[in-house]
Amino acid sequence: MKIQRVQDLISIKRSIEAGTSEQQAVVKGIIADVRSRGDEALSEYTEKFDRVMLSSFSVTEEEIEEAYMKVDEQFISIVREAAENIRTYHEKQLRPSWMTTEENGTILGQKITPLDSVGVYVPGGTAAYPSSVLMNVVPAKVAGVKRIVMVSPPDADGKLPAAVLVSAKEAGVVEIYKAGGAQAVAALAYGTETIQAVDKITGPGNIYVALAKREVFGDVDIDMIAGPSEIAILADETARADEVAADLLSQAEHDPRACSVLVTPSLELAEAVATEVEKQLAVLPRREIAAQSIADYGAIYVTENIDEAVETVNQLAPEHLEVMTANAMELLGKIRHAGAIFIGRYSSEPVGDYFAGPNHVLPTNGTARFSSPLNVDDFQKKSSVIIYSEKALKANGEKIAAFARMEGLEAHARAVEARLKNDN
Repeated sequence: MKIQRVQDLISIKRSIEAGTSEQQAVVKGIIADVRSRGDEALSEYTEKFDRVMLSSFSVTEEEIEEAYMKVDEQFISIVREAAENIRTYHEKQLRPSWMTTEENGTILGQKITPLDSVGVYVPGGTAAYPSSVLMNVVPAKVAGVKRIVMVSPPDADGKLPAAVLVSAKEAGVVEIYKAGGAQAVAALAYGTETIQAVDKITGPGNIYVALAKREVFGDVDIDMIAGPSEIAILADETARADEVAADLLSQAEHDPRACSVLVTPSLELAEAVATEVEKQLAVLPRREIAAQSIADYGAIYVTENIDEAVETVNQLAPEHLEVMTANAMELLGKIRHAGAIFIGRYSSEPVGDYFAGPNHVLPTNGTARFSSPLNVDDFQKKSSVIIYSEKALKANGEKIAAFARMEGLEAHARAVEARLKNDN
């Protein structure tokens, strides 16, 4: 890995992918086609991109029962425990509707309502991601969403991974479809003969899924446009080089464009970690992917002191931030920008990915400066409640009308004055 002084820091945050003009055109064409021809178009794209002809998009109960037969009891137990941890954490995020009554009789408040329906996209391809199922579905269930739809691309046999189906069943999903890519996003957004449209789409995917989510935003809501995974590790001389290297590689193996960065005031640790990364890369099963990631987006920045290291991390605003320093909790208040913060030696990033409870759907590409992890609020909406009293309108009506006239909206002013006149 490259070791450099922080004054040489360059932006390693990649811009949120806009895709090529060709990719954008393909996505727009697919969305328009599915919107126009529904299941027929969805079937054609499934055959083209997933190389399978389906007699039905729907996952049957028999397929779910078959999935349970393919996984062991230990996996089911782990999924159930992880789901419970995620549920318990997100239940703490729930907020009630509220009302407050003022002295003049006016009642103001906020009504919190769960979304009617949510579509969850679960990636397919070379790997199965049951953790994505739990992290998207469980908060939606906690929020009170009644209809949760899951879509995922089928394999060449027209099946979904057993681990994904089991996780979906354990999380409470009853509506599952074998569909992926931009065509699945279009189906969720606009509906087909088989798939009824939803109000919001969440979940990660490839560039075509990301572009499709961006394209349908406005007709439906989306969670975010996420880029490749990233980790920053803030460490000092007390950290173990082998553990730091292992954590850097835990993100590098995701994607050739994943970003892994160590920020430290210790040159000794920096050199030791660089050596360890090369040593561990040599025996990593996903070596080619991780090596490309480290070569292109891996770096070690050496700072003058720990305060400079903290400020460097804040500039990066990473998706995942591990803090492995002496008295790590003392630095928590100084960290302003990070999607998830892992404090201490035993809080390795995979703990959050799978089991601890906080959501692993996190802001990337520096967007942690202004956005948050997926949470219960993402699956609810808020309505203002205004019950203005007669006393309050008489006291404030003329001021409201004057404000309206300052904006040149005479009818607004008259709407208030009509009530003042009728009550005289």
